[in-house]
Amino acid sequence: MEQNEPKTGKFALNFGVILGVVSVIFGLMLFSMDMHYDQGWAIRGVSLALTVAAIFLGILQFKKANEGYLTISQALKIGTGIALIAGIIGLIYFFLLSNVIEPDYMDKMYEIGKVKAMADNPNLTEEQIDQGIEMQKGFAWLTYPFILIMNIIIGLILGLISGLILKKQKPAY
Repeated sequence: MEQNEPKTGKFALNFGVILGVVSVIFGLMLFSMDMHYDQGWAIRGVSLALTVAAIFLGILQFKKANEGYLTISQALKIGTGIALIAGIIGLIYFFLLSNVIEPDYMDKMYEIGKVKAMADNPNLTEEQIDQGIEMQKGFAWLTYPFILIMNIIIGLILGLISGLILKKQKPAY
């Protein structure tokens, strides 16, 4: 009697939702501590650690459900799926943050960027920096697909690494 192989999509969806919800909770925690403007290495590191943990655990759980067998293509599907689902949830949170929770979020981010640009490039005039910020505002809509594409690429890379570590082929006979 042949057993049904577990579906990669189910694991991608479950762990993607878990990662998305945990990421939103982390974002709300940063917001409550007024640290949501900080883009430092510690915050990015925690976010990356959450992503690595969710993808690795999702692939590991799939391997356990699949009688200990895992192919690299299955790991890639799960890693990419988890990152895609979590990315969509994260984008919904970012949209709500920047348009509903704190409508002037993007203006404050541009102001922080202006101060940083003045510190990094003292020979630029304020008019040149303002012109650069206005150009950024015109391309702000590209932020959403860019974040989603970067999430998918990270999920693909982490899925590949996890797949290489955990792979085990079924015997041919």
